[in-house]
Amino acid sequence: MAFGIVWMSCQAVMPAVLGRAIDRGVAAKDQQQLVLWAGVMLAIGLLQAVTGIMRHRFAVTNWLTASYRVVQLTTRQSVRLGGSLPRKVSTGEVIAIGTTDLDHIGNSMDVTARFAGAIVSFLLVSAILLSTSVELGLLVLLGVPLLLLVMGPILKPLQARSATERQMRSDLSNTGTDIVGGLRVLRGIGGEGVFLDRYRRESQATRTAAVNVAKLQSVLDALQVFLPGIFVVLVVWLGARSAVSGDITAGELVAFYGYSAFLMLPLRTATEFANKLIRARVAAGRVCRVLALTPDVVEPTSPAATPAPGSALVDARSGLHVRPGIVTAIVSEQPDDSALLADRLGLCAAEQDDEVTLGGVPLTALPHAVVRERIMVSDTGAALFAGRLADRLDERGTGDVEKALVTASAEDILEALPDGLDTVVTEKGRSFSGGQRQRLVLARALAADPEILVLVEPTSAVDAHTEARIAARLRAHRDGRTTVVTTVSPLLLDAVDEVAFLVDGRIAAVGSHADLLVDSAAYRTVVVRDVEVPA
Repeated sequence: MAFGIVWMSCQAVMPAVLGRAIDRGVAAKDQQQLVLWAGVMLAIGLLQAVTGIMRHRFAVTNWLTASYRVVQLTTRQSVRLGGSLPRKVSTGEVIAIGTTDLDHIGNSMDVTARFAGAIVSFLLVSAILLSTSVELGLLVLLGVPLLLLVMGPILKPLQARSATERQMRSDLSNTGTDIVGGLRVLRGIGGEGVFLDRYRRESQATRTAAVNVAKLQSVLDALQVFLPGIFVVLVVWLGARSAVSGDITAGELVAFYGYSAFLMLPLRTATEFANKLIRARVAAGRVCRVLALTPDVVEPTSPAATPAPGSALVDARSGLHVRPGIVTAIVSEQPDDSALLADRLGLCAAEQDDEVTLGGVPLTALPHAVVRERIMVSDTGAALFAGRLADRLDERGTGDVEKALVTASAEDILEALPDGLDTVVTEKGRSFSGGQRQRLVLARALAADPEILVLVEPTSAVDAHTEARIAARLRAHRDGRTTVVTTVSPLLLDAVDEVAFLVDGRIAAVGSHADLLVDSAAYRTVVVRDVEVPA
């Protein structure tokens, strides 16, 4: 900020030095004075150049620091919220923060130093003019704030329109994200045209909102040129009259003209600052709302002691008792019920209570790091991040990726890739089909090798032959470890150690798949797919 003040102050005093050079050097025909004031002008010019370079350097630093600090804080908050993030804020909102809001916040930091220089230079010029001509000094001192007040009424509606346009842009991003994420489904049901029309309508509405913002912005930009122009003409006219009447010298008249031309810069800078501050305020409000969100799972103030390895996982609400070291399947009449139960088992649900325990200790009483270390939930919404495939499948670098790929029946995927595990995965693994992504996500979960692994519909997108291979290999891969699978697939259910049948949020029956087929008609209705029920 200091460099901005010195830089603009150098420009402010330059007309005064030029006026002195004219009066004491040119008019008085004094070569020594002319050289002296010319040297002063050179020194001020050099100082202005140096401080201008430093001001710009620090302004860009401030812009980058503010922008990337927003990215850093938003990313940390996203990690902190975890699974709570998509339940509390839309994807488009987060994307808009990383694409437009950070620019607006950074721009406000960029103009801060120049705005400070504009204020100081305005006061400096006003003091110089008052010492030379009280009439002209008062004109400048009162005229510039008056011009800002004239432009003030435009700023409030500009802020309102900017906020509306920002919200519509966020909604449009959400629509685009939804369309891209469900493109294959839309093509399958022939719904592309409907969503295309919807996107076009929202896009045109957003364009109209942006044009409305641009209309006010153009008026503001025009006033930034028109009003200072009138002001310059008025100051020069009054100065010329004072020079003709002998109240000021020719050098002072030149200086007055220089001041008038210079004052356009502080005026434009002040208007630019107000405009960027409005946009930054709207953007900062969005960012602060995201940063103010709290995760559904709160870290315990007094964490309990960690249960011993091999402890049983129990949910008192549903009556589920997961025995350690075996593969347990959960079958539900409503898939959402089993998915919710899986989230509860991994402390990922929106509503938390003390009814889920590990070794008798509520999960909510354990440090989150301990819960995440010992219990992993891999649901149908799990995605692959961009990057090297080997790194995406084994983030820690300690898992047996090749064994996990075999268990997930994903060897064919690896063989088809040109660089194998070194292949770079595109964003969200879009280069893979739905079934391939599901198998790679399953391999990633198996490679992590947690003490308790909860898999939500891990084979819903694969064909029957692939599903049979996964079912045959899963138990052996997880031998001695606790595994919970939510599924209605007879192939998987026939390969697990125990099945828990969930009805209306409560465990209604527990047993082997074959026993439940015989003993429970409701269970048969849910899982039978044209298979013969054993006698």
